[in-house]
Order: sequence, then C-alpha cells, then structure tokens
Amino acid sequence: MSMFEFGFDEEFTDEGRLNDLIAAYEERGESAYFDSDALEDIATHYFEQGRLDQALTVIDQLLTAQPFSSDAWMRRGVLLNNLGRHEEALIAYEKALELNPADTETIVNRGVTLDSLGRSGEALEAYETALQFDPLNDEAYFNRGVTLERTEHLAEAVVAFEICADRNPDHPEVWYELGFCYDRLGENQRSIECYDRHIDIDPYSHDAWYNRGIVLNRLDRYEQAIDAYDMALAIQEEFASAYYNRGNAQANLGQLREAVESYKKVLELEGGDAATYYNIALACEELKEHEAAIRYFKLALAEEELYAEAWYGLGCCYDALERFKEAMTFFVRAVEISPDSAEFWYAKADCEYNAGVIDDALVSYSILLRLDRGNREAWLDYGETLCEAGRFDDALASYQRVLALKPDCANAHFQQVKALLALGQTDEATRSLQVAFRLDPSKKDAFRQTYPDLYRDGRLRRRLGFDH
Repeated sequence: MSMFEFGFDEEFTDEGRLNDLIAAYEERGESAYFDSDALEDIATHYFEQGRLDQALTVIDQLLTAQPFSSDAWMRRGVLLNNLGRHEEALIAYEKALELNPADTETIVNRGVTLDSLGRSGEALEAYETALQFDPLNDEAYFNRGVTLERTEHLAEAVVAFEICADRNPDHPEVWYELGFCYDRLGENQRSIECYDRHIDIDPYSHDAWYNRGIVLNRLDRYEQAIDAYDMALAIQEEFASAYYNRGNAQANLGQLREAVESYKKVLELEGGDAATYYNIALACEELKEHEAAIRYFKLALAEEELYAEAWYGLGCCYDALERFKEAMTFFVRAVEISPDSAEFWYAKADCEYNAGVIDDALVSYSILLRLDRGNREAWLDYGETLCEAGRFDDALASYQRVLALKPDCANAHFQQVKALLALGQTDEATRSLQVAFRLDPSKKDAFRQTYPDLYRDGRLRRRLGFDH
C-alpha cells in the first residue's frame, strides 16, 4: 500500500487543507494510505456534498483499518439510512452498539431508521432507551416528536418537541416542527409564534415563511400572509405553491388582477393545472371579464373533465351574458357530476326561469329544496315561479314557508300579494302589502310597477297611505 505524506504549509486555511486532502484522495484512490482522521474528514466532506456513495466507500476503508470503531459503524449506519438502505443501516447500528451499548447518538439514529421502516413502536422504544442513558438528550426528544407526529399523535408530539426546545432553544428544526403540529391542532397563534422562532434561527427558511403565510391566511390576516409568501418567494423564486397561495390571499383582499398574475406564475412554473386555471377564471368572472373567464374555465375542464365547479362557472358566465340556452347545458353537466349540490340546482333553476322554461325550473327548484329545505331565498323564488305557472295555491304555500322561516321577510309579504289576488283574497293581499311597507318602506316604490291595477285603485291607495 502506498504512503502519501501531507506536508501542508502552515499558512493554508482549513478549507485549503481539506481541498488538498480531497484532491489527494481522488488522485490516489482507495489504494493510498490515509490515517483515520483524514478518512473521517473526507467522508464528512462527501456527506455534506450529498455524495453519499463515495462517503460510504471512505467509511468502509476506515472500518477496514479500524473494525472495532463504534463511531465508524454508526457513521456507516447514517449513510446507509440516507441512501434508503434501512435494513443494512440497522445491521451497522447493531454492530456499533455491540461495541458501545450506551452510545446515545447511535441509539437515536437507530430509532430514526426504525421510524423510516414504519416500525414506530420500536423507534419510540429506542428513543426511550437513549433518554434512560441521557435524560437531557434533545435529539432523542426531537426524534420522538417526529415519530409521534408521523403517527398522528400530535398532542404527544408537541410535548416531546417542547421538551427538546426547552433543552436546546437553538435547535435548528424543533420550532418548525412545533409550528407544524400547532397548525394541525388548530392552535394558529401558537403556530405562528413557533414559525417566528424558527425564522429567528433560520431567516432563509422558505418553508417556514410559506407555512407562516398559510396560517395567517387561515386567520383572514391576508396582507400579512402575502408578506410571508413574498418572503418565501424572495428566498426561493421558483416556489409554485407560494405563488398559488399568494394568489388566494390577494383574491380574498379583492386584488384580483394581482391574484391572476400570481396564478399565471404557477402555470409558468408547473404547466397546466385545473385548480389554477379555475382560480384565474373565478377572478376574471368577478372582474366581469366573462369571455376570459370562459376561456380559463374551459382550460380547467381540459385538464379535469369532471370538474363540476368549472362546469358551474361556465354556466354562470353564459348566464351573465344572457346566453341562457348555453348556460343551461353547462348547469346540467354540473348537476350530473354533483347531484347533491344545492348551489348548482339553484343556478340551474334560476337560469331556466330566465330562459322561460318554467316547467324545468320548477323541477330544479323542487330538487334544490329537498336538498336545502331552509333556504328562504329559494322558497321565495320557487313561489314566484309557481305564480308564473299559474299554480297560485302552491305559490302561496311556498311564501308561507318563507314566513315560517323568517316572519319579518318583507319580500315574502310583498310577493305573495300576486297569489292572494289571483285567489280572490283581496283583503289578505291588502294586509300583506301593509306589512311589507311597514317592514321595508322602499317597497312602496316598487308597488306601482309590480301591481299597477291596485295602484290605480284610489281607495286602496289611501288605505295604504299613498294619498293623504
């Protein structure tokens, strides 16, 4: 075996020494002699560079020279775990523990590997063993928290993470995990505080800024959420999820054009996506840019044909353009996909009424009201449609359903007058008008146009307080 002497000049920096060491190793290869400290430095360099296979080769060289080094066996286990070779990693950890049974670092790393294999119970036992040897071991508490978090024992995970944070407030990951757990537990303010602590330690953590934005958005603190997403994007420019959620926050603030630009960045980064196309369409629809909205709803449907909300959105756009026949075909498609959506049936019924297809509208209203029996506005519109169909008794019953739900509904008192008059109940019609005017004086302005025959009756006008 060849010998290689390292005669570094004293003025070389540590980085320079390491670079020369790596260069020498890569030039001479595995046949050259390097002492154990050099091999550890080389392996650590490869590990930090993500060159795990090469790091493993170096550690195996070290073990050839020092087969009874528990630390080297532990390092081999860490490398194998990171390479996804978990069973081999366990063998390496067992070898390390045969040599040093009380080494808490090895015990904790063994727990991490067991957790990776889905053997969470054994992983928790490993962390418990480590804590018996070292009750202050923050990594044992941290990884215990990670395992509990993965297995959805979030409250217990929080306890473990809190102990870890108490033992080591500068731990590089514990505040992030605490923020995530509190988020999942619905403790939003605590979640934000923990993400803030993590950001104090690692201000360039784009994930922490992003998650902070998610929680703020949930609290309706949209401007602060946008600031958090902007920070995430300043750190990681190609962060599609941050653009998407920033768009959502901007839309919630009514910043629709800005939201569209955020969503378009998602498309630029990730290509066609049904949800993003749909959100752009919603923003365009709210901006009354219906042709643009139609285009994006259709793009959403090209990505996901059974996207019921996109069919519904198309229907709404065509309805707004008074292209009722086309709108009806899209509403039909929406209710075919989601037959239990009262919202879709309502839109279909309203469109059919506007198109003059009264019988179809009545069918849609009846289905809607089976799905949502407490919908006052739907009962009100159903009554109006029944009047159009000449079914005045049924219309009156519909208005009575509204008044049972809301006795002071001026619209119901006002609209049922038509049914009462058709049924010859003039006195009831008059009383209903009086109640409507008392509840909503503005109904007097609509009276002349809605009920012209009644308005021409001078005696009735006086009773209603029009003529003095």
